[in-house]
Amino acid sequence: MQGIHQFAVRHSQRGVTLVVGMIMLVLITLLVLAGFHLGRNNLDIVGNAQQRNDALGAAQQTIEAAVNSRLLTATPGSVFPTPCSGWPDNTLCYDVNGDGTNDVVVQLTPTPTCVRAQIIPLTQLSFPPGDDQICRNMVQQCHGQEGCSTGNSGCANSVWDIRALAQNLAPNGISPANQGPTAIVDQGIATRIGANDVETSCP
Repeated sequence: MQGIHQFAVRHSQRGVTLVVGMIMLVLITLLVLAGFHLGRNNLDIVGNAQQRNDALGAAQQTIEAAVNSRLLTATPGSVFPTPCSGWPDNTLCYDVNGDGTNDVVVQLTPTPTCVRAQIIPLTQLSFPPGDDQICRNMVQQCHGQEGCSTGNSGCANSVWDIRALAQNLAPNGISPANQGPTAIVDQGIATRIGANDVETSCP
């Protein structure tokens, strides 16, 4: 009788061990899945941050290219002689990971605008050669009397507002990814322009 009782106890203990083992297996599985998802989320976060940094760099590079372009003050609506293929004017494309396919497109939108311009008087120019000498050589003349100087140089100081919008491209490299703008950089810059450009670009 005592042997039968011990056998029943051992049998019930084996059942409890099986249940505990199953619970432990489920918990371990849940921990592994949680770790996998956490690692994947961290990887996505790092990837998104990298994409944003790439887009910010491309947007800043586009603004610098616009500032260095002579067309900025002459034709603000078409700053780049060779815009990104298949895109409107004022766009540049970048291959940020070096795989031969464009990854980011940056557009100057809206069109760069002249906020303010002021003709530089001759008295504010310096004598050493350079830009100031060029401005001195382009002295503005009075209207109606030949040879009458206005006291103004042929240059003006101007302030421009340039806004660059960067978007990630789809894997095909020609259409935007469906996630909206990745980065926007809005920057004001000061540049010297010809006095003749004031009437056309900075009314």
